Amino acid sequence: MIYKIRIILDAKDDVFRDLEIEDSNTLEDLHNAITQAFGFLGSEMASFYTCDEDWNQDEEIALFDMSENGSDVKLMNEIFLEDILTEKTPKLIYVYDFFSMWTFFVELADIVDNEDGVTYPNVLFSFGELPDSPPEKNFESDNPEGENFDDNYTDDLGSYEDLDFDENWN
Repeated sequence: MIYKIRIILDAKDDVFRDLEIEDSNTLEDLHNAITQAFGFLGSEMASFYTCDEDWNQDEEIALFDMSENGSDVKLMNEIFLEDILTEKTPKLIYVYDFFSMWTFFVELADIVDNEDGVTYPNVLFSFGELPDSPPEKNFESDNPEGENFDDNYTDDLGSYEDLDFDENWN
């Protein structure tokens, strides 16, 4: 089966690509298709995130496991599209280049039969130009009063003479 997927840049201006990709491909294959469709080199770290209907981010699926001693990180090359994108869970968040934080909304639009003579993945439609730099992100604070942490911090260390350490430690 073929998945028709829309990938939308999280920005004010509309920038999106519609792709067709086989359901038996991995998330790493989708990552490669997205980077090519948007003109990225594909050399930066990236992750997909599962999410709910309201795009609330959940579990990470990474391109590489960057942990020191192995972990339970799910990897893109181990997850098949048909196992993660379904009619019941049609959405993913995709982040490319963790320094720049290019963020995309990925949504399964349709599932169709393979067409003879078509090579997949296939860019069906391209709309909008990718900006020169990623859109600014406005991260919300968990502090609803908008108070500055420094305003609430009252513990004054005073002088260092009271601390129990050797000044000439090296």
